[in-house]
Amino acid sequence: MAVEKDEFFREVTLRICSSLQINIAFERAFEYLRDHFPIDHMFLDIPDKSLGATRRIAFASVGHRPPVEIVPLPEGVWEWLGGLRAPFILNASDADERIRTFAPLIKLEGCSDLSMPLRIEDELIGFLILRAKGEKRYTSDHMALLSVVVEPFAMALANALAHEAVVRYRDILLDDNRFLRSELAPKLGDEIIGGNTGLRNVMEMVQQVAPLSNTVLLMGETGTGKEVIANAIHFASPRKDGPFIKVNCGAIPEGLIDSELFGHEKGAFTGAVTEKRGRFERATGGTIFLDEIGELPPQAQVRLLRVLQQREIERVGGDRPIPVDIRVIAATHRNLESMVTENRFREDLWFRLNVFPIIVPPLRQRREDVPALARHFVMVKCRELGIAIPPAIVPGALERLMNYGWPGNVRELENLVERELIRHRGGQLRFDSLLSDDKGGEFKHVIEGKAAGHISLDEAMTAHISNVLKLTNGKIHGPGGAAELLGINPNTLRGRMGKLGLKSGRRTG
Repeated sequence: MAVEKDEFFREVTLRICSSLQINIAFERAFEYLRDHFPIDHMFLDIPDKSLGATRRIAFASVGHRPPVEIVPLPEGVWEWLGGLRAPFILNASDADERIRTFAPLIKLEGCSDLSMPLRIEDELIGFLILRAKGEKRYTSDHMALLSVVVEPFAMALANALAHEAVVRYRDILLDDNRFLRSELAPKLGDEIIGGNTGLRNVMEMVQQVAPLSNTVLLMGETGTGKEVIANAIHFASPRKDGPFIKVNCGAIPEGLIDSELFGHEKGAFTGAVTEKRGRFERATGGTIFLDEIGELPPQAQVRLLRVLQQREIERVGGDRPIPVDIRVIAATHRNLESMVTENRFREDLWFRLNVFPIIVPPLRQRREDVPALARHFVMVKCRELGIAIPPAIVPGALERLMNYGWPGNVRELENLVERELIRHRGGQLRFDSLLSDDKGGEFKHVIEGKAAGHISLDEAMTAHISNVLKLTNGKIHGPGGAAELLGINPNTLRGRMGKLGLKSGRRTG
C-alpha cells in the first residue's frame, strides 16, 4: 500500500514517541509498519562494547519471539557494522563475505533483514531491524521509505537508553539508601555501646524524647559521641524514613553559612547563577542535626530562631517564606549559658534550644564502657585497614585503658586503637604508646605526700613500676605481664626492681 512520506513520517513518529516504555511504543510502531513492509519480527539492538556484542532492548513480533538477544561480533564484522550509515538489506545467501559471516550469528537462514543504523550527532547508538520470512523480501523502495523515519527511531532509542540508565541508577541509589539506613539505624540501648551501662541515663532520655518532635540540645565535651545520640533519636522517631541532614556549624565559612543553611535565589549574590535549596529545605520531613551550634554567627542565629518559632525559612535574596517540617537537634561542647552572659549567643535562641537538654558524659565518667568500646574499635578498624584476624587485647592493657583520663573522649580512644593496629607486629595489643604518652591520664605518678614535680627519678620509676605491677596483679613474665606492658626484658625489670627495693612475684592479696 503506497503512502506519502510526510504522512508516513508523522504516523510513525506519533507511535514511536507515544510512550516512555520502549516496548509499548515499539509495538505500536510495529503494527503500523506492517501495513507498509513485509515484517514478522522487529528488533531494536544496541552495540555493547563491554560485551563485544549487540544487545537487544526491544522487540515486536507476530508469533513467538526469536531467541537470540546478545550476538557476539568478530572484530571485522564489528568494524563493518560501525561504519554503516544508510539502511541495508541482509540475506543469508548474499555474496558479501562479511554478511555470510554475520548471517549465522543472527539466525538469518530462511529470512531477510532490513536494518537501519541509528545515530545521534553522528554516534552510532543502535540498529532498527525488520525481519521477514523468506529470501530477498526487501527492495530499494523499502530502504528509501524506512530511511524517512531514522530520526524518530534514533530519538526514541536515545530516550529509552537514558530512561534505562536513570532507572538503573535510581535502583542503585535506593538499594544503597536502604543499606545505609540499616547500617546507621541503632537499636536503642543494644547497639550503642554503653547504652545499658555508662550511657543508661542518656538512653532513657532518648527513649522519652524520640517519639516527639520537639527540639533537643545535646551537650558534652568534644568526642563524647553526641552525633551517635542524635542518630539514635532520629532513627527511633516517626521521622526515621525522612532525611537526616548533618551540619557542622563550625566548618562552614561565615560568609557562606546563610546560603548553606537556608539556600539562595538566583542572582542573590555574585556567583548565584541558579537557585539553591539549603540544608533546612533538604531536611523537610526529617531531622536536621546542627553540630557545634555555638559557632553560629549572629545573623544565622536570628534566622535559626525564626525556624524554631515559625517553622519556615527565607532564602538569601528571597522575599517569600518557605514552610519546613523538620525536627532540630543541636549539639555543642561550649557553655552556651556563659556565652549568653557574654553576649556571644542570643538568649531567646538559648531558651528555644534548651527545652530538653541531654548531657552526654565524658568517657572518664563511664570507665566501665572502655573495654567494650576498645574491642568494638579493634573490629571496626581491622575491617577498614584490611586486617583479616583482629588481635586480642592483653588484660593488663584493658585495665590501663580504663584508668586513663581520656581528655579526647571516645574519639581519642578510636584514634589510639587505629594507631596501635598500624604499629601492630603480631601477638596481642599492648597499647605501649599510652605509657609513653600519658597526657591527661590518671596513673598516679605521685608518691604519698609528694607532688610528681618534686620527686627523684628513682621515686618516679618506683611509682610507675608499682602501678604496672598492680595492673598485672604482680605478674612480671609472660603475656600480660609487667615486662610486656613496659616493653622490656623480664630479667631487666627484675634487676631494676631489685635496685629500687621493689618485691617481685605475684601479689597474694
